[in-house]
Amino acid sequence: MKKIAVLMGSDSDLPVVKAAFAVFKEYGVPYEAHVMSAHRSPEAVRDFTASAREKGFGAIIAAAGKAAHLAGAVAANTTLPVIGIPVKSSTLDGLDALLATVQMPSGMPVATVAIDGAHNAALLAVQMLAIEDAEIAQKLFVKREAMKAQIAEKDAKLQKELEML
Repeated sequence: MKKIAVLMGSDSDLPVVKAAFAVFKEYGVPYEAHVMSAHRSPEAVRDFTASAREKGFGAIIAAAGKAAHLAGAVAANTTLPVIGIPVKSSTLDGLDALLATVQMPSGMPVATVAIDGAHNAALLAVQMLAIEDAEIAQKLFVKREAMKAQIAEKDAKLQKELEML
């Protein structure tokens, strides 16, 4: 099974990124996490991402705030799918990171999730692995069916409450 790499521009991104780790554990997907900065350790980012495919990774998640150039730096050095998580900072509530992550030049795609959207970033990475892994695909299907059932239950409860009004 391929692994997912999670790179954080700073250790301060860890509280946001922990949601991704929980998703990987739920689906039994192996992962690695590292702190690497597009600005303070660009060589480390380049070296890691340039060899990621050979090391068994299937996708890379890059979480960064403020200027948020990490996802772009990762995309520049690999042809693996890259998913950016813009992290909310105290300055502009994450809008700066969102724009920096989503506004990639043509030819350097980065899938971008919501500000602090580590859960969806992890699910997207898991879905990418599920393209070639039937076991993961089945787990995703079962989870979706459970979500549908929960919504149906909530609607039934609402309908009963409305009848009592």
